[in-house]
Amino acid sequence: MWCLVLAGDFRKDVDIIWGGDKAKILENGQAITLSLDKVSGSGFQSKAQFLFGKISMELKLVAGNSAGTVTSYYVASKGAMWDEIDFEFLGNLSGDPYTVHTYVITQGKGDREQQFRLWFDPTIDFHTYSILWNPKTIIFYVDGTPIRQFKNMKTMNVSYPVKQAMRVHSSLWNGDDWATRGGLVKTDWSKAPFTAYYRNYKVQDCVGSNVTCGGDGSSSWLKEGIDENNLKRLRWVQSNFMIYDYCNDPKRFR
Repeated sequence: MWCLVLAGDFRKDVDIIWGGDKAKILENGQAITLSLDKVSGSGFQSKAQFLFGKISMELKLVAGNSAGTVTSYYVASKGAMWDEIDFEFLGNLSGDPYTVHTYVITQGKGDREQQFRLWFDPTIDFHTYSILWNPKTIIFYVDGTPIRQFKNMKTMNVSYPVKQAMRVHSSLWNGDDWATRGGLVKTDWSKAPFTAYYRNYKVQDCVGSNVTCGGDGSSSWLKEGIDENNLKRLRWVQSNFMIYDYCNDPKRFR
């Protein structure tokens, strides 16, 4: 197995899979925009698929009254027993904060959501959102700060994605039946089109059949975890900005 560290060119690295010209590749392949109107949203997926990797992308989310909109950024496999690791950014009324909705699906089974507020306005400027997926752990990062960790605990009969290759996906779509205040606030189509912006797409992944990378330093993500400093940052986020944790929901899990 050998490792790749790729700074993305959207022209070469992704396919527009729906929405047609609502998805626009700009700046010589270094940026892409997705738009949503009442007719449809838009989305793209990576041409390559991989088993384990670290994916980073800078996003600037839909500004203004984004209630009802969902900007998703995730990795997923195919089939009825698919695996998925997901960021979803749930829009809100002007001046109200976005909700960052994260979840992990393994073998088609989900119910592992955690939700957060952000400590900044994600519509003013670009911020980096990263997904680390290696054999030991999954970590969600915002600007290098971990917000969630999902460890491989298969020894405790907790399923973990280790066998199915995944692609990177992103889309902008209408989720007003659930996204904002449980669906109470609907999308205001007079504000359309809604647009999200992407740039600096980077993928570190291993190509081959064995979970071993070379010693050039580019494969540090393969053994990456939460060190003491990042554990403090993770606890800070979860203490101050977590608004929902499936582990603490007695109505759903008794």
